[in-house]
Amino acid sequence: QGGLQGRILCPHPWCSTPQCRIDIPDAAAETVYDVLHDGEYRRSWDTNVIDMHDIAQVAANADVGYYAWRCPKPLKNRDVVTLRSWHVQDGYHAIINFSVKHPKYPPRKDLVRAVSLLTGYLVHSTGPSSCRLTYLAQVDPKGSLPKWVVNKASQYLAPMMLKKLHKACVKYPAWKQQHDVSMKPWLYPEQNTLPTLALSELVLQRAASLENIDESSLSEVK
Repeated sequence: QGGLQGRILCPHPWCSTPQCRIDIPDAAAETVYDVLHDGEYRRSWDTNVIDMHDIAQVAANADVGYYAWRCPKPLKNRDVVTLRSWHVQDGYHAIINFSVKHPKYPPRKDLVRAVSLLTGYLVHSTGPSSCRLTYLAQVDPKGSLPKWVVNKASQYLAPMMLKKLHKACVKYPAWKQQHDVSMKPWLYPEQNTLPTLALSELVLQRAASLENIDESSLSEVK
């Protein structure tokens, strides 16, 4: 796994409850946590990103964000709007999110609106410069997907993404030194300049209310 140690359990992103657990031997838990939060940095290493940005702050440790990503051709690309919260305690760093409806972010015609039922990251330290990352996701991609998507995701896409994440974590401290080194609103809420949004303005996004796209007959583009 290109430097990733440990187990990868059911890693493909289209099953109902994929779980990944990896040991990272050369990046501290604090660094991995920062990488998972830092949207500006993610654009520099995650080639699947189409668009991602924070929309509004709900609490000191919660916000609403938008994320759109590329899917393997010829599938349609997907996007989500999620409510995310995070917490750090006793060496454990947790991030969780689930899909919500935002009045200014309705489904787009050029993207399929997926649903995060529950997605989470848990990072904990295993040493001064090592940690373990556990990732769990319950995601409905909205649509019947062909077998080649599942096979490709489990055999290639997920391991490739984990390898990219590992490399990104190793390179992050040097990158951050050149990009607002002290700006980490996920650690320092007073740095957050997002508009405030009342929780009452959000509605839980249910998969049944979205269009179901049947892509099961599509063939993989070589």
